[in-house]
Amino acid sequence: MIVRNIPISLPVTGEEEWLAVREPLMSGWLTSGPKVREFEQLFAERHHVKHAIAVTSATTALHLALVALDVKPGDEVIVPAFTWVSTANVVLYCGATVVFVDIDPATFNISIDDLKKKISNRTKAIIPVHLFGLCADMDRIKETAHGIPLIEDAACAAGAAYKGKPAGSLGDIGCFSFHPRKSVTTGEGGMVTTNNDQLAEKISMLRNHGASVSEEQRHHGPRPYILPDFNLMGFNYRMTDLQGAVGVVQLKKIDQFIDERSTWASFYSHQLKDIEWLKTPEFSTDFKHGWQSYVTLIDETKSPFSRNMIMEKLQARGISTRPGTHAVHMLNFYQQKFGLSPDDFPGAKTANNCSMAIPLHNRMVTDDYHFVVEVLKSF
Repeated sequence: MIVRNIPISLPVTGEEEWLAVREPLMSGWLTSGPKVREFEQLFAERHHVKHAIAVTSATTALHLALVALDVKPGDEVIVPAFTWVSTANVVLYCGATVVFVDIDPATFNISIDDLKKKISNRTKAIIPVHLFGLCADMDRIKETAHGIPLIEDAACAAGAAYKGKPAGSLGDIGCFSFHPRKSVTTGEGGMVTTNNDQLAEKISMLRNHGASVSEEQRHHGPRPYILPDFNLMGFNYRMTDLQGAVGVVQLKKIDQFIDERSTWASFYSHQLKDIEWLKTPEFSTDFKHGWQSYVTLIDETKSPFSRNMIMEKLQARGISTRPGTHAVHMLNFYQQKFGLSPDDFPGAKTANNCSMAIPLHNRMVTDDYHFVVEVLKSF
């Protein structure tokens, strides 16, 4: 029996990234500065937005978005029930109430029908998640939202698009992640995007303790010895120039990375289509998938084994898998705090229990993909 080691994901970093960090290391400017600014400019251009503001993670990006929109206790924020836990946690950071909405298991994205039922006069924002790199149906969401601010959780969706418009330009604010499982990485890190000048200015201050000017502006100004004024209570959510330098290099490769992933995602979909118990991702030509992950759905009424047993058997052959993500309403903290039941959101429950991501990343080779298919077909 062949046993390999095919990780679920691996970032592609090398000599270029190694050399990129030399400049800030040698200059001595390690905190947020010129390299972060260059990364922001490139990211804004690539995603067709006026402003891109680099931060420490997608979680802090989402938190800043809510704070900038003045979300506070008494407000409600709508969040899909199937997403990474931080999408919901940031609402609680603001003292607001999380209102969960079910998802469509066909796309893993927010259910428009359930969204319509959950909007109230207390809804302050909606956070559609572009899960696994597939944008939510933003036109239908806008029709339903009737002007309620939309915060795109685009953590998985750098480089993705919807009807020709890049993720991050589709709502009022976009929030991205550069975690190593994403298509491009800075280790940890995130980005906030917006076309709203006032929101951009506020978010820029909030990420830097609420300071009226950045550290770089102050140090390069005529009076660097004078501390800035602080008009807001902010946070220390600044990206470092070491991360920014890596981000500049990575972002220049994003289309190459996504095109390669797309090619192999098509290979998977073609090769696995005849496995009756395995549903592969589907989407219309209106969407450009970012392919952060290739997530399948197992029909346990037809499969030879349970989802978890299939994952165990794949692991034994050296093929790493993961559940797509988790249903937040099924996590212990949320169940206890809000008295939620797994059956409250059946689509999210199905995705929680039956989704399976298989390896898809830019360090895989042809034999890896063929081996994954071979083992899945052997079941």
